Amino acid sequence: MRVATVLTTIPLLIGALVAEYLTAFPNFIIAAPVALILLLVVVFLPQRRYAVRGHAMSDDRLRVVKGIMLHSDTVVPFGRVQHIDVDRGPIERYYGLATLQLYTAGSHGDVVSLPGLAHEDALEMRETIRSHIKRESL
Repeated sequence: MRVATVLTTIPLLIGALVAEYLTAFPNFIIAAPVALILLLVVVFLPQRRYAVRGHAMSDDRLRVVKGIMLHSDTVVPFGRVQHIDVDRGPIERYYGLATLQLYTAGSHGDVVSLPGLAHEDALEMRETIRSHIKRESL
């Protein structure tokens, strides 16, 4: 989460440096406050986002809780799952992480995502859900 936040804030810092260069203001009157705010965002926002995120898997459902300002508590019964993906971007591969995505029947909340799982845990959860779906369909 922190790496993704750094990659998101870099264009804002570059924009502040360009604005600093193009204006007649004294040195770093624009870039310094922007850099300080972005540093605080990089340090504290991912930590807060991580603290409010969670999941629990029972025998027949998955519960996902997330959100700092807008809280979301989603319960996905395994019987509603249409297919499951385990995705890994380059940053996730580097850190040995993966994102488990459940695609459900219905239009509201049809994709439930669990980012930041250990790759082995994501594969194990996928197989557990898949075996439960097979049992229900037989």
